[in-house]
Formats: sequence, structure tokens, C-alpha cells
Amino acid sequence: MNQERRAQWLRGVLDLCVLALLSRGESYGYELSQALRAHGLGTVQGGTLYPVLLRLQRSGLLTAHWREGGTGPARKYYRISPAGSAALRAAAIDWSAFASSVGTILREEPKR
Repeated sequence: MNQERRAQWLRGVLDLCVLALLSRGESYGYELSQALRAHGLGTVQGGTLYPVLLRLQRSGLLTAHWREGGTGPARKYYRISPAGSAALRAAAIDWSAFASSVGTILREEPKR
């Protein structure tokens, strides 16, 4: 896949993906990065992910708290807020409609 195109797509949906992952349970940055990778979105660097987490937190869509690590330093855990859950539901509907429209265009037979 073209890496520049992938990066552009990811910028457009990373907040939605983060909200969706956190709707399944709280998590910390590195764990979220690994989950995004496991879902096929490639490596998402901290310099990309952490500003998104901070923006979502400042917008009231996430809450965060520090928790001592068992074998390492404390970690900042994120949890989706009720406002984040509502935003996720609305954005998921919007995304489905948008992706469907793009899919329709891509599947259309070229005119000859």
C-alpha cells in the first residue's frame, strides 16, 4: 500500500479507531498502538497517537488516570467517556455512509 495514502487515511480516522478501541475497555498508549497494528493499520508512532489522545481528552471524549506499573513506570490509562461513546456512535454512522459512498464509486464500471 502507498504509505503516503495510508498516512492520509489514518489521520482521518485515527480518533474514531481510538474511540472504538477504548469502547471495549480502558487502555494505555502503547497498548493502543499495538491494537491498531494488530487490526492492520500499521505502526502508529507515539508522536502521532499521543496528540490524538490528548485532544480527545481535552474535548471530554476520554478520561485518563495514572496507574502504577507492576514491573515498570506508571502508565496513563485512557477510558472513553459517555460523551465519547455518543460521539463514537455518531461517527460510526457517518463513517459507514462515507465508506459506502467511496465503495460505490470504486466499484462502478468505467465508461467505454
